[in-house]
Amino acid sequence: MTSVWPAYRGPDDLATIEAVPLVDRHLPASVYDLLRHAAEERPSAVAHRTMRDATAWQETETRTYAELLAQVHRRANVLTSLGVRRTDAVGLLSVNTAELVPALLAAETVGIAAPLNPALHAGDLAALLERAGAEVLVAAGPELHAGVWQTARELAVGLGLRALLALRPTGSPDPAPALDPLDGVDVAYLDELAAGQPDDLLSPVPGPDDLAAFFHTGGTTGTPKLAAHTHRMQVLDAWDIALGMVPDPDAVFFAALPLFHVNALVVTTLAPLMRRQSVVWAGPLGYRDPALAPAFWRVVEHYRIAAMSAVPTVYAGLSTVPVDADISSLRLVIVGAAPLPPSVARRWHEHTGVPLCEGYGLTEATCASARSFPGHGPTGSVGQRLPYQEVVAARVDPTTGLLTPLPAGEVGTIAIRGGCVFPGYVVGRDADGPALDATGKVVDGWLDTGDLGSVTDDGWVRLVGRAKDVIIRGGHNIDPAPVEQVLLEHPSIVDAGVVGRPDARSGEVPVAFVVARDDVDPDEVRTWAAERVPEAAAAPASITVLPALPVTAVGKPDKVALRVLATRAALAPGLVEAGAELADDGRWCVALDGVVRVRLVVGADHVRDRCRALLDQYAVDADVVVAG
Repeated sequence: MTSVWPAYRGPDDLATIEAVPLVDRHLPASVYDLLRHAAEERPSAVAHRTMRDATAWQETETRTYAELLAQVHRRANVLTSLGVRRTDAVGLLSVNTAELVPALLAAETVGIAAPLNPALHAGDLAALLERAGAEVLVAAGPELHAGVWQTARELAVGLGLRALLALRPTGSPDPAPALDPLDGVDVAYLDELAAGQPDDLLSPVPGPDDLAAFFHTGGTTGTPKLAAHTHRMQVLDAWDIALGMVPDPDAVFFAALPLFHVNALVVTTLAPLMRRQSVVWAGPLGYRDPALAPAFWRVVEHYRIAAMSAVPTVYAGLSTVPVDADISSLRLVIVGAAPLPPSVARRWHEHTGVPLCEGYGLTEATCASARSFPGHGPTGSVGQRLPYQEVVAARVDPTTGLLTPLPAGEVGTIAIRGGCVFPGYVVGRDADGPALDATGKVVDGWLDTGDLGSVTDDGWVRLVGRAKDVIIRGGHNIDPAPVEQVLLEHPSIVDAGVVGRPDARSGEVPVAFVVARDDVDPDEVRTWAAERVPEAAAAPASITVLPALPVTAVGKPDKVALRVLATRAALAPGLVEAGAELADDGRWCVALDGVVRVRLVVGADHVRDRCRALLDQYAVDADVVVAG
């Protein structure tokens, strides 16, 4: 039988791997089968070690593969007893804890897991749960996160949920505090209910085309979308990622990203599961735990961490922490979820001696569709496409949405096709279960990523920006990424975002928002950048220092929020001079569906007319009405 693990040591192995049809790789039929096979092959091997928090990083709760499978079975049986069936979603609203992984896998085993970011607004959470059709919610209990538990209680009542199940902190002592009841809602601790269930699965197992999960997208404005994943998608993408991981079954992976993010599930849960490897999970705050960075290198040494995954800002921060331990075990360091500035990659490599392995992908294509091989590939590439995934640059017909692949090297919209592409966004429910719609996003099997770039004949992907992030100055397109890279070379700048600000003469001009490690003079930074940007037109017209750059619900840079800030700064003086009264909360200028809009209520016709004239000059979408 064909090996499930062909050699994948470098980019030249791609063609050899794909010479074998994917069906002959005999991958597991579902995430549940993946877990079951791992437990059968390595029952006594440690699957997970989970920290209570970073202050006690040497103390972990440990479970073997056999114990993980039994925990998933018991929790799956709880969900079945509450009426969850194959097409039913189970909401998961929690920070990371040892109980969350088996709870999520149990939801995928008997139904559909719908993990949600606890930081989302309560209204968005309610809308997502309602759209998913979830009637059971698993949430951080009062010991783990009192605020999330209170929100969960309000959601359970407001949505009329069937059950609300609480998760406890890692390593919490018994007995658990009593949970206040809710009228019409079954309220209980998940682990207590699971203790009374058999450790054999009582429900039918899922198939490859059954829905496994709903993951919400970034949600820069309004309620985020829910992207549907099948078991086939998650298994293939986890295998693709695991192919290029450290092959040693005793290698240890470090995980600290929140489990509402696809990276945390696919890269740091399912991919190590594919290799039957062990994962060390950080506490509920993950990389945001202030105690983690000072202890990080000792964590690597103590657990002999071989691989990890994080976002660029994590590596930028760790590059300033002196290496005070033996980190020779660290071999694969993955970075994704946001563009990797070359300066961050260089500093990390100089600091640790380990190169960063960049990944590229999106939730609608499961998680990852390309990966880099340090020392290989064209300069500026984000990586080579992963096996059995097609990636091209395409021309998009503005009328039909049809995508036409372009010749190698030409810049167009990056499109992906293959078994990792999603079946659609959740738009509601019908008699057969969740209703999905991929209209305008997937055409003839090709997923329109919204990214601009080029692809070589051998599958190397180079990005030049998001289609919606390109700044158009007097008809001239400006890619913000090189400007951001220049700013990050400044010795005082640790993060940077560049967007277009409305301009009455040029349409847009680039402006920069930065985070500094010490006090900086914005004018000095602007002059410094102007001398180094690729062209004069790309020089930032202004520099604004922020304590942190805004991020979306899944932790990605939020360029829409920056465009709102830039638009407010551009328009506010003129609107005030025209007689408009602008609310301090900034709600007069917001973003809806990614488009910045101005909505004003003024007191007189002449004020309305002056405001409209100004907004027309800036070509900003606006609605100005006279009160009464």
